[in-house]
Amino acid sequence: MQTQTILQDLQQKGIISSEQSAVVSEYEKQKPFSLHYELRTVLYLGITLLTGGLGVLIYQNLDTIGHGVIVALIALITLACFGFVFWKRQPFTWEEAKNAHTFADFALLLACTSFLILEGYLQFQYDLFGTKYGLVTILPAISFFFSAYFFDHRGVLSMAITAFASWVGVSIAPLSVLSQNDFSAPHFINTAIVLGLGLSANGLISEYKNLKKHFSFTYLLLGSNLTLISALTGMFSQSLWFIYAFITLILCVGLFLYARKTQSYIFLLMGIIYGYIALTYILFKLVFSVDNELVYSLAMYYFLLSGVGVIMFLLNIKKILK
Repeated sequence: MQTQTILQDLQQKGIISSEQSAVVSEYEKQKPFSLHYELRTVLYLGITLLTGGLGVLIYQNLDTIGHGVIVALIALITLACFGFVFWKRQPFTWEEAKNAHTFADFALLLACTSFLILEGYLQFQYDLFGTKYGLVTILPAISFFFSAYFFDHRGVLSMAITAFASWVGVSIAPLSVLSQNDFSAPHFINTAIVLGLGLSANGLISEYKNLKKHFSFTYLLLGSNLTLISALTGMFSQSLWFIYAFITLILCVGLFLYARKTQSYIFLLMGIIYGYIALTYILFKLVFSVDNELVYSLAMYYFLLSGVGVIMFLLNIKKILK
């Protein structure tokens, strides 16, 4: 209906003829409909259900199947998937590679997931690494980084970054960064900030040096999110709060400028939201340090004015990115 309306409007203005309108209308009716994203979603869901189902099946039949058979089955799935991906691989390039096979991405994801299951099972059942728990996380991190770059897979890159952060002692996943990290310890906050800044810097280097440029989004998203959450936590809980406030504001300004350059809504929102939280805390930190009723009254108008500012920001968000 929208296409027909546009065509009629163009025809009325004399931009196109009725014959051209009929040709375009017929093309729009008969052109193939893309199911690309729907199929990708179904395949990702299939991998999740497959690995989860295998786990439940093994758990329920552990006594009858035997540990050796389970290890062999998981290893076979892992090797078969890695073998398939290696067979269908494209020549390595620092540019974004085009996959030669539709299911290569999903096979690599299944291979890496199976590898994690195999490693965890061997450690749990046979104590393969002993007390060297760092190996349990650093080995997947190394193998996943290699696989992500060699086979050009951003999903595996996220798994590699998560594994590396776990080796450092930080949970970096966006949904667990607050619930599974101990931000009460100053050294942990500093470690998380350094890790986040390192990941963000690596993303910028990837982009400006054109070394897997399309990986920069993953590095910047995970790194900046971890840094800002850690810096805000340090600002709220540590005596040297102004240092963490400075880090937060500098990074927010950087995200704002980067968002305008790349036309990215998510980095713009991150910079504005985290910056607003930091500025609000700083303002009230200063207000409560001054015993003056007039200052208190003026501070109350802050929320009113900032609310208007949020509305203006949402109305002009497209103009801001231009």
